[in-house]
Amino acid sequence: MFTLNCKGKLLTIDKPIVMGVINVTPDSFYNNRRQFTVDSALQKATQMLQEGATILDIGGQTTKPNAATISKEEELNRVLPVIINIVQHFPEAIISIDTYHADIAKEAVNAGAAIVNDVSGGLLDNAMLTTVAALKVPYICMHMQGTPQTMQQNPFYENVTNDILTFFIERIAACKQAGITDVIIDVGFGFGKTIQHNMQLLKELAVFKILEKPILLGVSRKSTIYKTLNTTPENALNGTTVLNTIGLLNGANILRVHDVKEAVECIQLLDVYQSAN
Repeated sequence: MFTLNCKGKLLTIDKPIVMGVINVTPDSFYNNRRQFTVDSALQKATQMLQEGATILDIGGQTTKPNAATISKEEELNRVLPVIINIVQHFPEAIISIDTYHADIAKEAVNAGAAIVNDVSGGLLDNAMLTTVAALKVPYICMHMQGTPQTMQQNPFYENVTNDILTFFIERIAACKQAGITDVIIDVGFGFGKTIQHNMQLLKELAVFKILEKPILLGVSRKSTIYKTLNTTPENALNGTTVLNTIGLLNGANILRVHDVKEAVECIQLLDVYQSAN
């Protein structure tokens, strides 16, 4: 069991929970989750909370491979109105801000976000860890090899599981030194990894339990699924559910998904299965 202090809201993870993805971007890799307006983002947040999402992850900067970067001002203009609007309508909702910029993390938390989700593990902005520590919110530390612009250019590891475990040992120590109390780890499926790397990480996910941190699993509709199945992100829901199930069996605590209802059902069925005599 894990407990996270989300700006005074105590989040207890005694069984797996779901994080719903709301991309406030015009170029997300999955078309059906691009939320262009505050109203449409609020509608999606409403649906996700009704379907059982515990956390809503708001992102304004696309981090798919070869994604074009946008200014921090543009990213703020995308995410802040959405966060403010969701907080007004759902004050008890737990919101995470998906950004690798410390300035945006600070603005988003001040607007109502309660978790910082950083795809770079603090390596793209030297101020990120001290900023999160000062904000006193949980930090999702993800592994990414390179940057979104370079990460899929021939990614290489001696041993992907061992290499990323070493990475987390170092980054968790850096988080602790900075003063961050609650750290969540995300091995970063698809972020500087081949399909084989991703499958090895999923198969060996339980190795990361040694770190004694909540494990976030983010495989939803990613290319490992749709390229393996020779399909599209739009047709990758069934594959997502399969990999989410494997991840849960191997120790995942948080499922980061585009489809909340299906992820919640996955957790419910697995819970009944595991409690059967």
